[in-house]
Amino acid sequence: MTIAAMMSADYGVMGDILRERAKAGPNHPAVIMETGESVTYAEFDALANRVAAALQRDGIELGEAIAVCALSSIPYAALFLGALRAGVAVAPIAPSSTPEAIAGMVADCGAKLFFLDAGVEEAQKPAPIAVRQVRLDTDAFDAWLAPLNARPRPVEIGPDHPFNIIYSSGTTGTPKGIVQSHGMRWRHVFRGDAVGYGPDAVTVLSTPLYSNTTLVCFFPTLAGGGTVVLMKKFDAGRYLELAQAHRMTHTMLVPVQYRRLMERPDFDRYDLSSTHLKFCTSAPFAAELKADVLRRWPGGLVEYFGMTEGGGTCILIAHEHPDKLHTVGQPAPGHDIRLIDEDGVQVGPGVVGEIVGRSAGMMNGYHGRPDKTAEATWTSPEGWRFIRTGDVGRFDEDGFLTLMDRKKDMIISGGFNIYPSDLEAVLIQHPAVVEAAVVGVPSDAWGETPVAFVALKGGQAADPGEIKAFVNGQVGKTQRLADVRVVDSLPRSHIGKVLKRELRDSWQKSPSA
Repeated sequence: MTIAAMMSADYGVMGDILRERAKAGPNHPAVIMETGESVTYAEFDALANRVAAALQRDGIELGEAIAVCALSSIPYAALFLGALRAGVAVAPIAPSSTPEAIAGMVADCGAKLFFLDAGVEEAQKPAPIAVRQVRLDTDAFDAWLAPLNARPRPVEIGPDHPFNIIYSSGTTGTPKGIVQSHGMRWRHVFRGDAVGYGPDAVTVLSTPLYSNTTLVCFFPTLAGGGTVVLMKKFDAGRYLELAQAHRMTHTMLVPVQYRRLMERPDFDRYDLSSTHLKFCTSAPFAAELKADVLRRWPGGLVEYFGMTEGGGTCILIAHEHPDKLHTVGQPAPGHDIRLIDEDGVQVGPGVVGEIVGRSAGMMNGYHGRPDKTAEATWTSPEGWRFIRTGDVGRFDEDGFLTLMDRKKDMIISGGFNIYPSDLEAVLIQHPAVVEAAVVGVPSDAWGETPVAFVALKGGQAADPGEIKAFVNGQVGKTQRLADVRVVDSLPRSHIGKVLKRELRDSWQKSPSA
């Protein structure tokens, strides 16, 4: 079968595509690290074979899992692809997790091997992990690999077989393992040609390989025969240097990274004219920031709204709809997105409701957690399975979705619903405020009341009371802030989501309103 036929098929396997790409362009660079280290497609394919053969040698069977906790690297990327070729699911874990959480996730996924780097090895000492460990950043990885030119036994990988198990952040409780199938991941690859992921594509990725945000671009780039440039950690100046030097065509960034890039005084000095498409996901993306990116950065801008769990995705093609930058776009082709009320009844346009979605790309479920899988499921009147997002939104008359807030973040004060995003939009209009987050805290009088945490622009100073008055003068009586706190920066996850629970916890330790 030709590569073109494979890429247009309803289902395919990443390991097979990589093998054909290696035959078609053996010397084409597949992965380049920011340090300059690189592998060609032929070298990458051979590494993946050695990984797959080593896993089979060690008795890891089709459908079983390995765990990996490390910063991005070529060995990490090869391990991921090699495991997939052997039909072994990968559980990528964030190194920023606590030692206890890492141990818990390794145990939960049933991994028989745990791959890590120096930083994780040192951090895990308070909670040692019993399974066999292999360091990716030493000669131990080379020693573990099967011999040169090794080839794994062929395995039949079906669309329902687990591709990876991605764990939720655990910021609201015990992390849940989101099981994504080969069929679900194939949908990301299948749409790659439409956005230009061909052999000439160069995708710069500064988000980590353990994040779904990264993987939705990483795999389609390789399936298309392009080149991935990986950064271990995001640095705005270094990112711009790499984008210019490698003539970047594609990238995925989270909103806080876009903001840090656009704030750089030297941003406009870099030649980014090769950019074809920029993507964004994972956190709210301010309309003003989108407009700035469109104005000053060549190429298109596409925002995805969806979940690691899959279900429904909305897409905003920002360069085609500059009047809809306050929205997250329209449902993607083939995606059914609806809004439901507290009773699970569907609501119409203009009415606020919880967002639920259905598509060909949906998780199998939460690993070993049928109760949580059931909680995340809404069944439509037709009997179809939808995934509940926990987000609240509203469709406009043109079918564009405005995202309000996380359902759990909505504040109920004196019986009135307050959406933090409404207040945050006013806060960032203050000339000294660069970012803001509003959370609900307990109130004897109202049940809950909103308080704001703000970070100021470099070199700016502002009195919290003045910021509070600025906001309260523009909002309704029920929305008024009880207090404003100035912080150096907002706490964020590795993909840029504001950790509102940490803000609430800090308030509980020293309430002042």
